[in-house]
Amino acid sequence: MIQCFASTRRVLCIEEMQKSDCLIQIYADIKKFATIREMNKRKIYFYSALILTLSVIIFLVTGSSLLTVALDSDKSIPYGTLITWAGMISLPLTMYWGIKELRKPSSKLNRILSGFLKIIIVLGILWVPISYLLAGNLSFSFSEKETFQGGQDAMRWFWRLNYGIGIGAILIISIYWISLLFKKDKTVTNNV
Repeated sequence: MIQCFASTRRVLCIEEMQKSDCLIQIYADIKKFATIREMNKRKIYFYSALILTLSVIIFLVTGSSLLTVALDSDKSIPYGTLITWAGMISLPLTMYWGIKELRKPSSKLNRILSGFLKIIIVLGILWVPISYLLAGNLSFSFSEKETFQGGQDAMRWFWRLNYGIGIGAILIISIYWISLLFKKDKTVTNNV
């Protein structure tokens, strides 16, 4: 039995309303699931990058013997190169996936910080190729050569790259946190 009631200009059937409500609810559930799925994917990326960053820091700080194990039969590529490279990529990615304002910035300062973070991520990805060009080998050892590649000048640039990625990432998150403190002070001042 279909029950209908009159509305201004049209007659709506309760059965049709229930169908449309059902479709609206299904659409809302799909949208909610997509949002949850996206959020879970982001959290997985964040926690993966965080665990990788912390693991690399532990390996490097403890000076693990795993760092010197060779990856190839020629013993020219130490496992430490791969571990450090993973850390150079995962440190800025942890911040990228962990802080929404650095992924999708809404203020001018956060857009600038986001831009610098993306540059640091690219430098982290290119760390091995750039370091190889500087050192001339994948163990990244330098000597007293007169030529640039593998020499002391290249070593200085190698360390600038290493410190630039690490310190740059830490500076970005520090500036972001400080900006949050000033943002809270503004909010408190405006509310009084």
